[in-house]
Amino acid sequence: MAEQSQGGGDQLVAGNWLDNEPEPGAEPGTSDRSSVTPLLVARGLFAGPSTLIPPDLYAKVVSGIAIRERHRLVVHPHSAVSTNTYFGRVPASYWQRWTDVGEVLFELDCTGAGVITVLASDSAGVARTITSVTVAGATERTVRVAAPIDKFVDGGALWLDVATADEHLAVERVRVTVAPRQRFRPSAVVICTHNRVDDCLNTLATLAADPGALAFVSTIYVVDQGSDPVSGRSRFADVAASLGGKLRYLRQPNLGGSGGFTRGLFEVTDPAAPTANVVFMDDDVLCEPEVVVRLTAFANLLAEPAIVGAQMLNLLHPSQLLAPAEHADLVRMLPGQMIMDTKLNVDQLGKRKDGRSNIEEKRVDAGYNGWWCCLIPIEIVAAIGYPMPFFFQWDDVEYGYRARSAGYGTVTLPGAGLWHADFHWKDWDEWHRYFNMRNGLITSCLQPAFDPKRAAGVLAADLARYLVGMQYGLAATMLKAVEDFLRGPEILHDGGVAAVGEIRALRAGYPETAKHPATAVPGLRPGEISEIPAGPEPTMDGIVLLKRVVYQLLGRGPRHVGAVRAGDARWWHVSLFETAVVTDMSQEGVRVRHRDRATMLRLAKQGVSMLTRLMREGESVTAAFRAARPGLTSRDNWARLYELSAEQQRSDAAGTREH
Repeated sequence: MAEQSQGGGDQLVAGNWLDNEPEPGAEPGTSDRSSVTPLLVARGLFAGPSTLIPPDLYAKVVSGIAIRERHRLVVHPHSAVSTNTYFGRVPASYWQRWTDVGEVLFELDCTGAGVITVLASDSAGVARTITSVTVAGATERTVRVAAPIDKFVDGGALWLDVATADEHLAVERVRVTVAPRQRFRPSAVVICTHNRVDDCLNTLATLAADPGALAFVSTIYVVDQGSDPVSGRSRFADVAASLGGKLRYLRQPNLGGSGGFTRGLFEVTDPAAPTANVVFMDDDVLCEPEVVVRLTAFANLLAEPAIVGAQMLNLLHPSQLLAPAEHADLVRMLPGQMIMDTKLNVDQLGKRKDGRSNIEEKRVDAGYNGWWCCLIPIEIVAAIGYPMPFFFQWDDVEYGYRARSAGYGTVTLPGAGLWHADFHWKDWDEWHRYFNMRNGLITSCLQPAFDPKRAAGVLAADLARYLVGMQYGLAATMLKAVEDFLRGPEILHDGGVAAVGEIRALRAGYPETAKHPATAVPGLRPGEISEIPAGPEPTMDGIVLLKRVVYQLLGRGPRHVGAVRAGDARWWHVSLFETAVVTDMSQEGVRVRHRDRATMLRLAKQGVSMLTRLMREGESVTAAFRAARPGLTSRDNWARLYELSAEQQRSDAAGTREH
């Protein structure tokens, strides 16, 4: 296994909670223990890291004219700007609930004249003024305004408004700080990558370009599992140099996201040299470096260790927030479920019907956090072990719920966000759904309330919908997932490597899993394909499903061929066709589903057999997984998967300390 070290910053030794780490001075992460400089917890930014990002996510021009730069705001005369925005707010409710911080201090450098006001909201979004400062004739004057964290348990935030009269007011170097602490632990960022070289380099370059954020980082681990090495590009050396010796680049065989992220966790939490909290970050994000500042600071101020996750905004629709927080439905084996009355993909620049902002005011508690960006304290790793060797899918869910069962919460922190490819533009019918289904079953069975019969009922309903919807490859994918679950813990022995090839080979036998250009549909001419929209959703799913099954078994159907939009590709509509040309969710092509009675019957019989086995063998398989989990999540097991000998581990630890 090849490894290339580009230096490191791992010179700190972690002990008790917030113990043995350096005191943050003017630049967080320095080791001046005598410093009384307040601890920076967030920076006031007025524009994003890319021109693709709407500046209104940072600061909103309420009236008049203002110039918004990344770290500087110039408000023209008779104008007003508010930072009551996604990135501009301090999520006070989360600070009051999870930390012992009683007050934050807004610090900003001002030139000119105007009024600076600190405002707060409550859980209903009703604003109130905390305090106001008038600035006149200032030249780089530092203004400090304190705000208590005292009336926000159920929700609400703090923010700044800036207004002018007859003169300009320039505001820059906005900092939100808290009282200094004796100990401060930096973060080690772990980026797992697989043949997304340009994306990975762009993410690294974005971090490197922000020294303020980089000051919170001890080391950046890039775990490269691809056949196209990141280190092979000409940009790599320049990016590595710009990171100031903080990059550590590791090559290893592809063990999926689980294996890639865990390798970084494995390096950072080496018992011989534990160093920092660990921030997982996807390689293909549009990175907001501020996320490292806010996650790291918040984690350092927690009353007790907790997983601290960033929120995900949609890359194709940058003002849309995926979710304020998520939980998993462990009965139906569905991740990504909404909390309370929150919604998916809400435009943070939009307004509700009553005129209030779409930004969520209520504090919501997460069940887990996705690993697009997520901080894990080393105390939690010491207490519950490493992630399960799932390859990918559900590894973040399983780890979050395992931490919860050990008494550690998950906080999805508002205002700590970055952009990732929109999930709803990814088609469900892909090879990696095998891992979603298999790992969902495993995660569910590890919970005390798991019921094999109930799980079989959920899967039977899904199987029926896949079959009547002519998604035979997806049905076969699900049955393979159930079959491998029933094999027990041995299926995880190789970290999921063999399963990747097996499921791809299996799905290749089902034509509807292939994607085609919309202008070249196999076996059909353009004039034969007319778009047919879906009717209203049925009110009695069970009866409609039974009718569709009967029609298909009898070879009846009202429509011979038609085109179906991605949004209309529901089982109760697609099942009306003998041939349906369905738009892929990616909008990059189409899939062609043909009714095949023989295949339907074969898979249905296989499904009955497999789900009967699940009901019969589920309890014993569950017991086996529960007994095996401590070993599967152990350091020794991951060292075996990484093919690291004890001697190599000692050598790696020594190398880390040297750098």
